[in-house]
Formats: sequence, structure tokens, C-alpha cells
Amino acid sequence: MAKSEKAVIESFDFRAGHILAKKYKVISRLGAGWEGEVYLLRETATGIERAAKFFYPERNKGNKTINFYARKLHKLRDCPALIQYHTQETIHYGGHDISFLVSDYVEGEILQEFVASQPGKRLDVFQALHLLHALAVAIEQIHRLYDYHGDLHAGNVILRRRGLGFDVKLLDFFHWGQPSVSNIRDDVYDLVRIFYDIIGGKARYAKQPAAAKGIILGLKRTLILKKFRTITLLREHLEQLDGEGL
Repeated sequence: MAKSEKAVIESFDFRAGHILAKKYKVISRLGAGWEGEVYLLRETATGIERAAKFFYPERNKGNKTINFYARKLHKLRDCPALIQYHTQETIHYGGHDISFLVSDYVEGEILQEFVASQPGKRLDVFQALHLLHALAVAIEQIHRLYDYHGDLHAGNVILRRRGLGFDVKLLDFFHWGQPSVSNIRDDVYDLVRIFYDIIGGKARYAKQPAAAKGIILGLKRTLILKKFRTITLLREHLEQLDGEGL
């Protein structure tokens, strides 16, 4: 490797107790993905815990990715299911300037992990319908601002409360470009896919009640988006269910 070349960063490996940007202490790593890694930090001056997403330089050239996230979170700051953005910082690491986005730290359980801990690794339909409604309400608030999530799956949902009144938080948008009717409708299909997965997926579909099948529609995209052209139609459909067919 030539001296002028910089090594590609594939992991940050920040250790607990390490101080970043002279004001954040590393507590632990929360997760990792294609774009970078998320760490739990504590502000040294206040003791407040924050979540910070550190972007791999190859995934954030010219800070385009982090600026996309910051602008989008600011635009959607009044949507309660989104984690509030605070600021962005830069550190020097591995020969690179590394940008990271600092947000509220939200405690809870990732939906994927919650489902995996349940009997049969699935939710009963009644509980899953209430969760789907909570997610539909959350996404509807984003769509009303003519924006979209773009990466909805069980690994990007945090549950903060269980039972009839699910309190959900949404993680990680995907940058498909400017909002369009197509990517907004993709969110609708992805929510139905989450519902299908958390009640057992293909292995359980034949045994699902009519109310569930009336939403999943064989997971056929054309049928789903014809019936639920907007997230509002899906929410209203859920609110009109009367218990028959469950």
C-alpha cells in the first residue's frame, strides 16, 4: 500500500471508557450495519447518555450520507416515533476524518429480538395487529410530511412498551433519493411484510385467520398496494376490524 493511501475502515472498535471529541465517553457498541456503527456514549460534562452513529468513510463521501440523515431527522422532528437528532461531530481515526451523528438514546427491545424470545418465535395475531397499528400511525405521520422511511423491517423497530398499547421507535432510514409515490408506497408494503413475518411467515400463513389474510393478501405486492394505496387506508382498515375472523 502506498504511503498516500488510507486503509479502508471496516470497524471502529472503540473501547469502553475511550473519550471521543473531548466530550463523549464510550459506554458500549449498540450495533452495526452497512453504513457504519452505533455506540452508546455519555456526555462527560452532563452525564447524559446519547446514541451516536459513526459512518464508514466509504459510505459517507463528502458527508453526503450524514447530512441526509441530519436534514431528514430535522424535517421529521415532530414525529414522535423518530429518535431526535442533536448534532454531528468529527473525529480523526485511522487516517480518516470520521463523522458521527449524535441523537437521543432510547432504551427498548429490537422487534426482531422480541419476537425471537416469544413462544414459537412469533406473536399471536391479536397482539401483532396492535403492533401493526402502532407502526401504521408512526409511518402515517412521516407520510403526511411527504417523506418516507425506506428500510422498514423488524431489525429497525424498537419496542418500548408491550401489550395493547405498543410504543414504537423507528431506526435507520435508507437514502433512495427524493420522496416519491413509489417509495412512500414501499413503506406500506414493508409494514405488511413485517406483520407477515412476526406472526410466523410462510410456515404459518395457511393457518392464519381471515383478518390476517385480508391484510397480507398472499404477500402479493400488487394486491396489497391496490387495497392499501396509502398508509392511512391501512390504519383505517385496522381500526375497523371488529374481531370477526380472528
